[in-house]
Amino acid sequence: MTHLTALIIEDEPKLGVIYDTVLRQAGYETEIIRRGDEALQRLRHTTPTLILLDIHLPYVSGLDLLKVIRVTESLAKTPVIVLTADLYLAQTLEDQADYVLIKSFGVSRLRELVTRLASANTSSTGNADATC
Repeated sequence: MTHLTALIIEDEPKLGVIYDTVLRQAGYETEIIRRGDEALQRLRHTTPTLILLDIHLPYVSGLDLLKVIRVTESLAKTPVIVLTADLYLAQTLEDQADYVLIKSFGVSRLRELVTRLASANTSSTGNADATC
């Protein structure tokens, strides 16, 4: 069985707690990071099973983090769920992120997606592709 870990990179504390609860219920061990520079540092030392990434972060943007994730060999295949309230930006990120959720999406939608990803990881069948 695969050990599921997730980084929640979100600067809004209340949203971080909500995402944390959903991921833990889906079987993930989680860590919440509130600043882009701290996330960048953490990603140098860990390879999570899943990354939830807010785009508008202090110090280093989620866009810059996404670029780093995609060019870092150990992270390149890690599923990234981008979280944004910017519909236009969301459309431009569809080719870079595995999934894009428009805030304010329903908790049930996030729960369904992370549960599907957890199942795919624990069954050793690889990433599940889906459009959200």
